[in-house]
Amino acid sequence: MQNNTQQAKKRVLVLTIGILAVVGIAWFVSDGSKGAAHAADAAPTANFVRKGEQLQVPSGSPLRKRLIVAPVTTMDAPHTLELPAQVEADPAQTINVLAPVAGKVIELKVGLGDQVKKGQLLLVMSSGDFAQAASDRQKASDALQLAKKVLDRQRGVQDAGAGAIKDLEQAESTYAQAQSEFSRADTRLKTLGNVNADSSGRRLNVVAPTSGSITALSIGVGQNANDLTATLMTIANLDKVWITANVPENMLSSVKKGQPASIRLPAYPDSKFHGNVAFVSDVLQPDTRRALVRISMPNADGKFKPNMFANALFAVAQTSSPVVPTSALLMNNDDTTVFVEVSPWNFVRRKVITGFEENGSIRIQSGLNAGDRVVISGGVLLND
Repeated sequence: MQNNTQQAKKRVLVLTIGILAVVGIAWFVSDGSKGAAHAADAAPTANFVRKGEQLQVPSGSPLRKRLIVAPVTTMDAPHTLELPAQVEADPAQTINVLAPVAGKVIELKVGLGDQVKKGQLLLVMSSGDFAQAASDRQKASDALQLAKKVLDRQRGVQDAGAGAIKDLEQAESTYAQAQSEFSRADTRLKTLGNVNADSSGRRLNVVAPTSGSITALSIGVGQNANDLTATLMTIANLDKVWITANVPENMLSSVKKGQPASIRLPAYPDSKFHGNVAFVSDVLQPDTRRALVRISMPNADGKFKPNMFANALFAVAQTSSPVVPTSALLMNNDDTTVFVEVSPWNFVRRKVITGFEENGSIRIQSGLNAGDRVVISGGVLLND
């Protein structure tokens, strides 16, 4: 009896343990399924999915809130080419005053920056060479007068029938030689420069050959001027000036003689000046590989000072072309690219060739057409 009771208890215990085991396994399996479901629900959606060359942004992707897509527009307005420049005196109105002969400056009548009139006295020199030239002219003049008197007298004698032909011929020859000598001496004196001298020739007065401003001065009282190629001073008429721009050779086709141009100067930031291209250099500067382009500007009020910095703006006509914001451009290795939307939220990368940039937009020479939809903001997030 006792054995039967113990066996019955064992069977009950084993049955109870089995039931508990089955219940535990069922609970574990159920709870594990729920955890997997929750884990699946918590997994984030991918930003984009690559399908061949296309990048697809799924409906749950956070990129849908960060990408901005817009259609490509067109622009046919002229492009403004802006180049560095500087103010220069008009070379045709700038004269370097040189010493006409070797000598010493004994008086200086002007200073740097002075305004002078044509014929105004600039400086006084003492010069032995000039004194000799003046003396030679005076001697030639006296000899010419004497030869003229002899010739007139000989002609009178000849008319009276008392003179020999050879005497008249000699007088005519002497007079002709005296004329030639006077012409030589007079020409030499005049070719010394635009000068005046006193009667003795000891003081040489150098006068202004034109009206303008003294823009350079390199001589002083007591200084010897022995180098006849050295500039004593420079006179520039600044009623008209040049704005000289440096144009790169790849942009020369955009600038023509007679073309309108606008000028901005840091000295007058609120003003814009207008002129026309007067000169395009036929040669490039060897050190900069740029051509000089000069714009003629009136300067009666004296606002433009030589060597001022400036910016020259040229309006360059353009054909109608697609434009996109500069923010749409992305670098891919050595190529410039954009992301084009080929269908809703499906994008492909496309290589483009760019043109001029202005006001935050850039012209597209090839790779896009008007109406194409491109990513203009956030495209960098699609870079993989």
